[in-house]
Formats: sequence, C-alpha cells, structure tokens
Amino acid sequence: MKNVLLILTFLCSSFLIAQEGTNMKKVITPPEQVRLAFEKEYPGKVPVWSEEYVGDDNDEIRYEARYNVNNTTKALAIYDNLGNMKAYELQIPLSQLPPKAQAYLKKNYSVKAIREVALVVDYKNITTYEVGVTKDNKFYDIQFDKDGGFDVIIEKN
Repeated sequence: MKNVLLILTFLCSSFLIAQEGTNMKKVITPPEQVRLAFEKEYPGKVPVWSEEYVGDDNDEIRYEARYNVNNTTKALAIYDNLGNMKAYELQIPLSQLPPKAQAYLKKNYSVKAIREVALVVDYKNITTYEVGVTKDNKFYDIQFDKDGGFDVIIEKN
C-alpha cells in the first residue's frame, strides 16, 4: 500500500510539472545574426532568449529577448530568424498610458485587476499599448491604439 501511494504521488507531481512546463518557454541560444542584431541595438544588456513559432501553420520562428532596462523596468525585443526586429515591448507604469486608455480602464476594471502595462512598437513603427488584466479568474490582454483608443480585448490561456 505504501508503494502504491508513493507511485501515485510521483505520477501526480510529474503530471503537474509537465503541465507547468507547457506554459513556460524553453530558454535557447538564437542564431548568431539574431544575437548580433540584439547586441547592436542594446549594447551591454543581457537577454534571456526563447523562441516561439508563429504564422498560419506555425512555420515561422520568432526569437524573444527578455531583458532588464534597469532595476524596475523590463523589456522584450522580438526578432525573426534573419535578425530583423519584429516588435519591441517596454514595461511602463499605468500613469504613462494615454488619458483615454486610463479612463477606459478606470471605468471597466479595478486597479487590482491590472497586472501589466506595456508600450509596444511593431516592425512598421506603429505604437500601441497593451494592458494585461484579470477578471473572473481569466487573463485578458487589452490593446489600445497610440492615442489610447480601445482596439481589442483578447482572452489569454
């Protein structure tokens, strides 16, 4: 009986670890041209690299460099496999959102619901804002345009 309990505990913990691992991105070493592009753009910064497959058939690779801008601010730079930057995301305080976006959030969410706020610049140099919120035990990514106008809300898993 003791062995059965031990095996059952081991199987349950293995299952939980496996589930947790599917939500985490694997830390990798990117191709040299991607690494060099990052080092040229952000000299002296030490990134943690991961990869993500995107596209209609998950046939495109994106390399994500997460790094600290300073002691309190984090950033994310995303590159394609040729070292071309696809997007840049900078953590910002809520007070740096445009007033329209702040008003929308204040009307629809409590301050405690707001988990993260970021300024995003894509490869076309288009600026947007993304705010991560929780509501009813679900996580949502709310996107605003450069002027703070509501764009879209996406439920994340």
